[in-house]
Amino acid sequence: MTESAIGLLAPDALRARFSAAMSAMYREEVPQYGALIELVKGINAQVLAADPVLHRQLRDSGELQRLDVERHGAIRVGTADELRWLTRLFALMGMQPVAYYDLAAAGVPVHSTAFRPVTAEGLKASPFRLFTSLLRLELIEDPVLRARAEAILARRQIFSGRARTAMVEAERKGGVADSEADGFVAAVLETFRWQRTASVDQATYQAMRQAHPLVADVVCFQGPHINHLTPRTLDIDAVQQAMPDFGIQPKAVIEGPPRRRLPLLLRQTSFIALRESILFREDDGHEVPGSHTARFGEIEQRGAALTAAGRARYDACLARAGQGEGTLDLGAAFADFPDDWASMQAEGLAHLEYQVAAGAVIPAGAEAWPVEVLLAHGLLSTRPLTYEDFLPVSAAGIFQSNLGEGGPGHYRAAPSRQAFEEAMGRPLLDEQDWYAAQSAASLQAARQQLEVQAGSR
Repeated sequence: MTESAIGLLAPDALRARFSAAMSAMYREEVPQYGALIELVKGINAQVLAADPVLHRQLRDSGELQRLDVERHGAIRVGTADELRWLTRLFALMGMQPVAYYDLAAAGVPVHSTAFRPVTAEGLKASPFRLFTSLLRLELIEDPVLRARAEAILARRQIFSGRARTAMVEAERKGGVADSEADGFVAAVLETFRWQRTASVDQATYQAMRQAHPLVADVVCFQGPHINHLTPRTLDIDAVQQAMPDFGIQPKAVIEGPPRRRLPLLLRQTSFIALRESILFREDDGHEVPGSHTARFGEIEQRGAALTAAGRARYDACLARAGQGEGTLDLGAAFADFPDDWASMQAEGLAHLEYQVAAGAVIPAGAEAWPVEVLLAHGLLSTRPLTYEDFLPVSAAGIFQSNLGEGGPGHYRAAPSRQAFEEAMGRPLLDEQDWYAAQSAASLQAARQQLEVQAGSR
């Protein structure tokens, strides 16, 4: 692990420790997660062995070194105060909030963001990210139940006193010292640990669950237990097919775009959530056994990050397919979306990463040529930037398949990015702006390399 000049652990290194600790904790809590990790590793190894070109591309882009540590998790919180504390924690680990996701339109009463690294170096060092959802209490229709949920959430504190003290001290010092990092991680990790005892009585739980299963999951426990961790695969269809052989029951369909030669955005699947034993604390002090279904295992396959034009084309394909309602086969709906890199590049559908072409002979002054000329002369090559974010329809589909039945099929609620940002206490980063900036930075670096190579001739 590297330390900064002032003796503090780099945020990327702290995030890597936290990610490893989270993975170990979840593997202990959810044994099927360990089986899933081994399954994904085996399929990734098979894909790389069978496709040397892909292996080389992933190696050259830096994707290969992070493949086995790729993780994203998901948590849900109930109040603005909880979201602000999480924002402070993630900032210490070099994770910024990127994009706004409205899941209410898909029948899940939350809005969300993803906290993740926002530099190329940070993503390569530790790509861990957390999809973080805030319950929209205003969507609980029963005013009495809504007031009850607000009162329950107002009484809880998701971080221990030890964790809060550690965060405040780290903010004061500008980071966490290496010698203190393990203790810091241990303190904050407790927030995300599964708690078998509910914080409410059984009747309250059932009322919250009837409003929506996610309302019960957020309101009725002491904190935002990590509800899934997600390894990254190179062939999600193979994982889906192989899960039953590992004793894992997959959900019925893979969320996201169809299988293609050139993967787009994000495809996700999961194993069915565990039905876990819990205890309810009744008003007279005795405990009543029950069960809760929330935590599951998820797998992802990441593809090309699409430009605004590409996303519009993607959304049109989804609309043509009836968004999974069976009006048209998903593969047929995407038939006119280009499935080769040259066409996607020519039509401006994907964000580009630029690099100097291998073996190119660089003439003097080439670094100043227009990018189109550099590409035409074979001095630059491109590849698609990997999509690092999420799809709200897919996220809602994963949540709904694992939360069980309950609540309305949809909510008549407008997206409220401003309300989310006010709750969080800071603005969100725009994902399209971020990809455009990454593309521009890669082009600038390529031009600098062109200048160096031309000057060395």
